[in-house]
Order: sequence, then structure tokens, then C-alpha cells
Amino acid sequence: MLPIDAIARNLRGWADTVLGIAVPATDLALGLATARARTPGQKSAIARAGAVLRRMREAAGLTLEELARAVDLREPDLIANAERGLVALPFEVILRLAGVLGRGDPLTSVMKLTRAYNPDLWKALEDLGIGKLVVQAGRERELANVYRGNDAARRLSDEDFAAALAFTRQAFDMAVAFRAAAAAGRP
Repeated sequence: MLPIDAIARNLRGWADTVLGIAVPATDLALGLATARARTPGQKSAIARAGAVLRRMREAAGLTLEELARAVDLREPDLIANAERGLVALPFEVILRLAGVLGRGDPLTSVMKLTRAYNPDLWKALEDLGIGKLVVQAGRERELANVYRGNDAARRLSDEDFAAALAFTRQAFDMAVAFRAAAAAGRP
């Protein structure tokens, strides 16, 4: 059996292949991303993003060193500093991390990290309409993962599954209506 960081390195390969990521470009992008964080709001966003990154890393069961090796970072302290909210991560590193931390669903990981670390890029994607597609795809996967994560649901008969699905639809519709009313300021 391969060690977890070896598996993570293999999963990360797609980002390197698709984008041809180069270390000097990453170093330059890191400097630019960190230099942009001047306002308290930007610094706060970087701190929140660091917390998201830490939760994702811990959920994957990786140490800081394992994650740094898995994404081929020359500076392992980069991830520790990012988790502490001291530095922003450039998009190239976000893609590498998503390939490792988002094993079965890298798109949702890219989405979470991009929203957190680079809200300007996320806004540009949304302005083009791409952001909405990514969000909808991520939401659909999350909803499907509720089913995938429930072994008992897969053992239900067709009739019992149909009943559970009908109940789930009603509960989902009620929850959406409740959240929409709350967002509109209605009781």
C-alpha cells in the first residue's frame, strides 16, 4: 500500500499536467498575492482562508510536511504560514492543493480555496457566469454525497427508497423555503 503522501502526489499530477505550473511563476504569484493584502478586510479573508485550508488538510489526514511534499513546494513553511493567515496562496498553489485535498472532488476544493484566497478571481469567474456553474456543480455533488455517505440508504428496497426520497424532497423544499424567508427578513 502506498503512503498517503505518495497517493496525494499522484492525485496532484492533473494540475501540473493541465497548467504546466512552474516554481518561479508560483513564487512570483505568491509575492503578489501576499502583497495585495493591505486592508483589514483582506487580511481577515486570508485568516479565514487559512482556517479552511487547515480543516481540509486535517480532514485528509495529512501533516503540514506531507502536504508540502505532495504539492512539491520548495518552502514547506508556506502551508503553515497560510494556515496561520499570514500569507495568501496564489491560484497555482490552490490548484495543486485541490488535487491533493479534494481527492474525489477537486472542483469543490478549488472553489472553496479560490473563494477564500482570491475573491477577485472568484468575482471575475462569477461575472463571466462560470462561477455559477461551478457552484451548482459543487452543490449537486454535495447533495449526492449525502446519499453516497449513507450505507443504509443503498440497502433500501425500491419502495422504501421512493418513500425516503419523497420525504427528503419535502424536507429539502421546507429548508429552502425557511432559508429564503430568513434571508428576506420574514419570520
